[in-house]
Amino acid sequence: MNRRHFMAALAAAGVEVAWAPSGLTATTVRGYQRLLVLVELKGGNDGLNTVIPYADPDYARLRPRLGITRDRVLQLDARTGLHPALQPLLPWWREGELAIAQGVGYPGPNLSHFRSIEIWDTASDADEALDDGWVGRAFARTPPPEDLAADGVVVGSAEGGPLEAAGPRVIRLADPARFLREARLATPAADGGNPALRHILEVEQSIVHAARGLDAAVRFSTDFPPGGFGAAIRTACQAIGSHGGIAAVKLSLGGFDTHANQAPRHENLLKELATGLVALRAALGELGRWDRTLLMTYGEFGRRAAENQSGGTDHGSASVQFVAGGRVRGGFHGAAPRLDRLDGSGNPVFTTDFRRLYATVLESWWGLDSAAILGRRWAPLELIRA
Repeated sequence: MNRRHFMAALAAAGVEVAWAPSGLTATTVRGYQRLLVLVELKGGNDGLNTVIPYADPDYARLRPRLGITRDRVLQLDARTGLHPALQPLLPWWREGELAIAQGVGYPGPNLSHFRSIEIWDTASDADEALDDGWVGRAFARTPPPEDLAADGVVVGSAEGGPLEAAGPRVIRLADPARFLREARLATPAADGGNPALRHILEVEQSIVHAARGLDAAVRFSTDFPPGGFGAAIRTACQAIGSHGGIAAVKLSLGGFDTHANQAPRHENLLKELATGLVALRAALGELGRWDRTLLMTYGEFGRRAAENQSGGTDHGSASVQFVAGGRVRGGFHGAAPRLDRLDGSGNPVFTTDFRRLYATVLESWWGLDSAAILGRRWAPLELIRA
């Protein structure tokens, strides 16, 4: 395969690679031996029907039809429980490996899907525009070791999100099988003394190197669930188990913009999420990596507290996020928003700034200077056990 066809094939396969500026030397960072798995819940997950304040009379008042009744809730304590579709995650809670961050949001929430996810991806203020993802900035400031197969892998999407930046080596696998097939067919060539061509060749060879590292033909006994999310989980686990490894993975599960007919749609989505994450944990257990993995969900916003006339919920603000792993300090973190004190739009008021979650990853998980990456100091949550 010639070079032009190779690069065109990568573009057609949905593969993009961002590389560190020339002259930037990667340093060995012990913290990057710990894996970060980010799961984006696209569309805005309804936090109130995910982690349910079943004992709060205001919950029943605001959601007379859509609310999950006490007899169906998976009770976590005397006031709060999980949606019944999340039953596969209940053992994680009992084992102390599932943390629930409550009331997660930011000041001046933006209810546009595109703008709000941009805020989450870049860790910006609501009135601030940044170009690079918060994980991308971490990699650019303190590069992962060069012997990793890649800094990060984005599975099933061309959107880098938090991993977006000019510096890191991030492979976007919209079509993983095609990427590996095309990369194996690439052949080296001389640069002819052309600096621009030399740069292209260096990028190409780095792609080939990453492909060889990722193509480890890892076999799992884990039964991955059917569907797109299950396939993405399988691909992610193969990348994680590859020779050299990776520092971060981004996965996505879409469909959470539940303006109408929410009950069955949300139940199916949460079931898909739970079964996929259970398979992820099982496969990471086979690799001996669960204790070195931090899993975190995120999304652009939550939903409004009150149900609408279409059996759904509209764009809201604060929501809940899950954090899990073998070193996670399970339980509730942060305060749940009060349903009797909604904002002027009827949305829950956030109690935990989302950048505290990011500071937890950067400081407590990877041992980095979070203030230098996030622009100012955010107190990490006590989510990580020593």
